[in-house]
Amino acid sequence: MGKRSGDGALFFPTMTKLTKAEIAAARQARYRRRMDLRVASSAEAVEFVNDVGFCFLFPIQNVEMPSLWDAIAGRVVKTTNKHHGYEIERTWGWKDDSLNKKWWFYGKLIRAKATLVSLDLLPNFYALSENYGDYEQDYLEEYRAGRLTAEAKAIYEALLKHGALDAVRLRREAHLTSEESQTRYNKALTELQAGLKVLPVGVAEAGAWNYAFIYELLPRWFPDVPEKARHITRAEARRAILDQYLRNAIATTVPTAARVFGWPTAEARQTAEGLAEEGRVMLDVKVAGLGELQIVTKKNANAKKRRR
Repeated sequence: MGKRSGDGALFFPTMTKLTKAEIAAARQARYRRRMDLRVASSAEAVEFVNDVGFCFLFPIQNVEMPSLWDAIAGRVVKTTNKHHGYEIERTWGWKDDSLNKKWWFYGKLIRAKATLVSLDLLPNFYALSENYGDYEQDYLEEYRAGRLTAEAKAIYEALLKHGALDAVRLRREAHLTSEESQTRYNKALTELQAGLKVLPVGVAEAGAWNYAFIYELLPRWFPDVPEKARHITRAEARRAILDQYLRNAIATTVPTAARVFGWPTAEARQTAEGLAEEGRVMLDVKVAGLGELQIVTKKNANAKKRRR
């Protein structure tokens, strides 16, 4: 096993003897999937997101990443459609409460799934997006180049013209209110969130369920993010994101990293090699119990132990 320091942190002194079980134990701690480490308040939820840098709202099958749901549960618990229980009440409640408070970025980002990103790391994701300059004009270039759908363009222009809108009015202003356009509307909203153009910023009592997200343009909601992103190269952004991913997941492979973030395999490999040159990761590590050679973080692989 890895050795523990005085504060309960876990280190891997001999990478060549690292095992699959050690990685799993370290992930349990990083993801707060332990009752002594679980997130018990909204303030701790913010602390957790800042610590892991980015995570899913709910765990996504076959994607190795922390989730707020697991951290709140303090263990692996199957997600449910029920609306009772502290896990679902806190996960949904704190997510909704956070939207107008700018605790973090929330939107359908990684793998187009509900994702939380710390504000410190958000400029790195933005630096990898198609958003380069004037947000009032750049989307038109993307549209002309075929990289933005007509529905996404209509939604973006509605927000650009009217400011933040709840989902019901947004559909109306984007002229996507027909029943047959609902799927295209939802896909376009996901497209805009994954492209870091639009995000939910609140909840309105609107629609049949008296519950609808309020959407706004990201550059207006977080105006400092585009400015910070301008000073980050794409290579630097990828290194920052992969470094944080490995601090959480402890180990991965180049193909897995490429799949998680949607990067070309060659770029994922170059990113890993860059981190190795900087002394942040080790490449080609043999892990007992895993077939492929791994990229392994050199960072502290565990959170401080806390008891409740």
